[in-house]
Amino acid sequence: MTATAPSAIEAQPTDRLQRRWVSGEDPTVLPGIYDHDVNMVVWHRTLARELRASARQLIDLQPNLEISLITEPESASAGLENVLPAISHGPLTRDIAELADMFCCLFDLTRVGLRLTVLRRAMCPRFHVDHVPCRLVTTYEGEATEWLSADSACPGPGGLSLGRPAEGQSTAMHRSPELHKLAAGDVSLMKGEGWVGNEQGGLVHRSPDVASGAARLLLTLDFAR
Repeated sequence: MTATAPSAIEAQPTDRLQRRWVSGEDPTVLPGIYDHDVNMVVWHRTLARELRASARQLIDLQPNLEISLITEPESASAGLENVLPAISHGPLTRDIAELADMFCCLFDLTRVGLRLTVLRRAMCPRFHVDHVPCRLVTTYEGEATEWLSADSACPGPGGLSLGRPAEGQSTAMHRSPELHKLAAGDVSLMKGEGWVGNEQGGLVHRSPDVASGAARLLLTLDFAR
């Protein structure tokens, strides 16, 4: 988050459909995504030193890493160990498996779509919404995801209203945007347009810029198809 990140659970408006985001210091905040007017939940956490070190070593060893798999939560750790170097086994694979298990328990899923990627440029640099029910996003190393409040955009040439941007399409700004930013380690649940009842209420977000020579290690979890 930004320098004004809350130390306790708080709620803030995020779009003109009265959607809001909630955040907290432990995973008990995550079920808040089921609230009708919430389209983002953030669990603020500080990554252990061993976990951060494992993430950095993985980036050094596999600078072009891109793994996508569909797995049952109990098989996630073993599946990752089959494709990742041994240096990543332990803290990193265990943490990813724990997040996969939490995601499946929260949404009553038997399988999860897992993607672990090293990024050296912004993957989705334009503000957009995701056409999925809900996506878990966390950054183990590097700059993390950014998102906008609703009153930061409006209809205009080449853009759509904040509540209805197409995925990957730019949003026209009419004032300085109220930009929010996650921190490395934060676990976010981002409700998309595919969540029943959240049409036109998907969270508007984008990938951050990546400085020359820097890299991000990004994990996303999705409902498995």
